[in-house]
Amino acid sequence: MATTKRDYYEVLGIGRQAAQDEIRSSYRRLAKQYHPDVNKDNGAEDKFKEVSEAYAVLSDDQKRAAYDRYGHAGVSGANAPDFSGFGVEDIFESIFGGFGARTNSRRSPRRGADLRYDLTISFEDSMAGVEKEVQVTRHETCPTCKGSGAEPGTTPVRCATCNGSGEVRQVRQTFLGSMVNVTTCPTCQGKGETISTPCHTCHGRTQVRQTRHLTVNIPAGVDSGTQIRLSGEGEPGINGGPNGNLYVAITVQAHKHFRRQGEDIILEVAINLAQAALGTDITVPTINGQEKIKIPAGTQPGTTFHLRGKGVPRLQRSGRGDMYVLVTVATPTNLSNDQKKLLKDLAKSLPSEALPQEHGLIDRVHEVDPGS
Repeated sequence: MATTKRDYYEVLGIGRQAAQDEIRSSYRRLAKQYHPDVNKDNGAEDKFKEVSEAYAVLSDDQKRAAYDRYGHAGVSGANAPDFSGFGVEDIFESIFGGFGARTNSRRSPRRGADLRYDLTISFEDSMAGVEKEVQVTRHETCPTCKGSGAEPGTTPVRCATCNGSGEVRQVRQTFLGSMVNVTTCPTCQGKGETISTPCHTCHGRTQVRQTRHLTVNIPAGVDSGTQIRLSGEGEPGINGGPNGNLYVAITVQAHKHFRRQGEDIILEVAINLAQAALGTDITVPTINGQEKIKIPAGTQPGTTFHLRGKGVPRLQRSGRGDMYVLVTVATPTNLSNDQKKLLKDLAKSLPSEALPQEHGLIDRVHEVDPGS
């Protein structure tokens, strides 16, 4: 049976308006309480992972904003960074500097960082779907030393300070009893080995910056704010860990005539007085070509016409939304003398008193309901 995740604010015991200092302080307290090296009770390790996951989201402004708006769904799925390779020990070490009798996380396999690329596309491309090439600069394994950091023909040697462990341990007495304080080796920076002759290409860093051209398949129906994940195209993993992901954030340019509303499209068209009074047939553009609409006699400003299936393609589903054509009546200007005479004759034959209408144009605009 699936379990429901607890609210992250509840997990950390803080309010939803908590500042970052309060979030950090609460995590420090709970992480110390539930760290498996201190607390041997059943379930302590699960508690430790739970508070660390909550901290990972709420300490990141972007992830916190997504969580506040959408809950757990906002920080999971295809449109948000995932927690695969999520290392709670990395968070703990970054705050406390390492403690306990665990293996140095600097030498453990770690997932590479995620990257973001902002891509702007046209409204037409968002409706039809398109392939785009993006240019991404990221770190990659040095091709000269193959990631060893040493000049070809030489090899790294075991660090004399930490004897290859990558960490220095000190025992200290605390109110919890004897605690082993683990810090990163200052000589080898946690690598467990030193390089006497650094690689001339990467200068011992094991990685170099490379620019790659990647193809992104953008499905029909994307909207501004959609993120497309390219798995494994982020920064390389550390110590054999998996690569991070690349997230392509989409921005769709506004269209000159069409206005998107969810999965529906709104189009405003203007007809003249004679067309509104006598009725006519007009042809309007849609995202799939031209469509004919019959305008009945006596059509009032603000009338909408519903074209089913002429809207936005549904993402990851079949079918489309609908299109709503909002009709306005254009008042003529710069009339010729003959036109003025015709309108005057018409005005004489029509009622001269202004009568209140049940609905005005603004009301009719608000009545456009894509759900109907």
